[in-house]
Amino acid sequence: MSSDTPRRSSHNTLASVDQDSKSLECKTLTTSTSLTAASLAVPPSSSPSQPKIAPPIPPVKYSKRFRAKNDPDVARARAIYFRAYASGMGLVILSIFAIFTIYWGSLWKVPAHSLQGWVVDFDGGEVGQYVVSELSAINNPVMHWNVVSSDVFGDVEGVIDALRDDKSWAAVIINPGASARLADSIASPNDAYQGTDAISVYAVEARNEQAYRNFIRPAAQASLEVIKAKFTIMLAGRLASAGNLGSILSTSPQTLVEPLGYRLVNIIPFNQPVASAVAFVGLIYLLILAFFIVMIAHGAREASGINRMLGCGSLIRVRLVSCLVGYFFLSFFYSLLNLAFKLDLTRRYGHGGFLVFWMLNWIGMLAVGMALESMITILTPRYIPFFMLLWIITNVSVCVFPIDMLPKIYRYGYAVPFYNISNSIRSIAFGTKDTRSYHFRHYIQITADYHNPVGLNFGVLFAWVLLSCITLPLLQWYVRRRDDRTETVNTLPVINPKESA
Repeated sequence: MSSDTPRRSSHNTLASVDQDSKSLECKTLTTSTSLTAASLAVPPSSSPSQPKIAPPIPPVKYSKRFRAKNDPDVARARAIYFRAYASGMGLVILSIFAIFTIYWGSLWKVPAHSLQGWVVDFDGGEVGQYVVSELSAINNPVMHWNVVSSDVFGDVEGVIDALRDDKSWAAVIINPGASARLADSIASPNDAYQGTDAISVYAVEARNEQAYRNFIRPAAQASLEVIKAKFTIMLAGRLASAGNLGSILSTSPQTLVEPLGYRLVNIIPFNQPVASAVAFVGLIYLLILAFFIVMIAHGAREASGINRMLGCGSLIRVRLVSCLVGYFFLSFFYSLLNLAFKLDLTRRYGHGGFLVFWMLNWIGMLAVGMALESMITILTPRYIPFFMLLWIITNVSVCVFPIDMLPKIYRYGYAVPFYNISNSIRSIAFGTKDTRSYHFRHYIQITADYHNPVGLNFGVLFAWVLLSCITLPLLQWYVRRRDDRTETVNTLPVINPKESA
C-alpha cells in the first residue's frame, strides 16, 4: 500500500500541473484576443507600429489637360471629341456645296430667261408703226416684247387692268393720236407739244420690286432711248428742207429736239418699305420661330416623359394639336408686330385685311413648321438643323427675283410655302394679284379663272399642312416600332452555347 500511495500522489500532482497549464493557456489566449481587439479599435494614429492604409483619392474635377499623354481617360475622351467634331464639320462642309449652291445658282445667271412684256399700238399711225417695228426687233436678254393687238384690251385701261392681274410684267403703249399730234405740230408749230405724250410704259413695282428696279425699268428705258434717238435723227433729216423749219425752231423747238418720248407709269408702287420685312426677310424669321416651337415641344416631351408614357396614337394627337394651337397664337403676335410698325393691310380687303393677314401667317407657319415637326421625329435634334437649312434655302431661292427669270429647275418654287406667302402678302399690302393663277393657266393649261388673288396661295399652303399631317403619323409610327424592336432585342437573355449543351 505504501508503494501505491506515492504513485497516486505523483499522478494527482501531474494532473494538477496539466490542468494549471491548460488554464494558463486559456488565460493567455483570452488576453491576446482582447489585446488584438483593443489594438484594432485604436485609431491608426494612436498605433504607430501598425501600417497606415490611405483611402482612394477621388478624381479632381477640371484638373486635367487636353493634351495629357499618359492619361487613358483623357485620350479616350479626346478621340471621341475629334471624331464627333470632324464628322459634324464634314456635314457642314457638305451642306455648303449641296445646299448653298441652290441659292447661289438662283442668282448666278439672272436673267436666265427674259421677262415677257407687251407692245400695244393704240395709235395706228406712223409713230405707232415705227415703235412697234423697232421694239419687237430689239434683242434684249431681260425683256422680250410681244406685239399684242389693241382690240384685245379695248382701251388703255384694259391694259392697266391686265397688268394689275399680273398677266404681263410690263407694257409699252403707243397712245391714241400720237402720230396726229406730231403731224399737227410740224404743220402748225405748237409750243404746247410734248413728245412724252406719245408713249407710256406701265409696270407694277409691288409685284417684285427687285425685278422692277434692276431689270424691267432699266431695260424699257434703254430700249426706248435707242428708239427715241433713231426716230429723232430720221425726222430731223426729213425736215431739214422743210419750208417752215425756222418757224418750228422758233415756236416749237421740242418738236425737232424730242419728237418722240415716253413716260414711265408705276401702277402699284412698292411704297411701304416695312413690307420688305414681312414679304421677304420676315419669311425666314417666320420659319425660325416655327423651329423654336418645334424644339420647345420636343424638349417638353422629353422632360415630361410622355414620349415613353403615351401610346402612339395619343402622342401623335398631342403633337398635332400642339402645332395647331402654338402657331395660332404665335402668328397672332407676329401679325400684331406688323401693325405696330404701320403696315397698311387695308388696300384690298379693307379692315378685314388684318384677319386675312393673320390667317395667312398661321397657315404659313403650319406649312413650314409642321414639316420640321415631322422630320425631327426621324432626324432627331442632332440633325434637324441641317434639314432646316435646306428648308430655308429652297424657299428663299425663289423669292428674290421672279421665277420667270430663273433657270427652269427653279420652277419648283411655284409650290413652296415662301413663294405663296410672299405673293399673298403683296396682294394684301399693295393690292396686287398673285402670279400663280396666270402661271397655272399658262403652263398647265387650266382654263378656270381664279378671281380670288390669295385663294390659290392658301390652297398650296393647306396642301403642305395636309402632307405633314400624313407624314408625321407615319414617321412616329415607324420610330416607335423601331424603338420597341430594339428594346425587345436588348432584353432577350443571352444563352451560353456551352451551358445549353
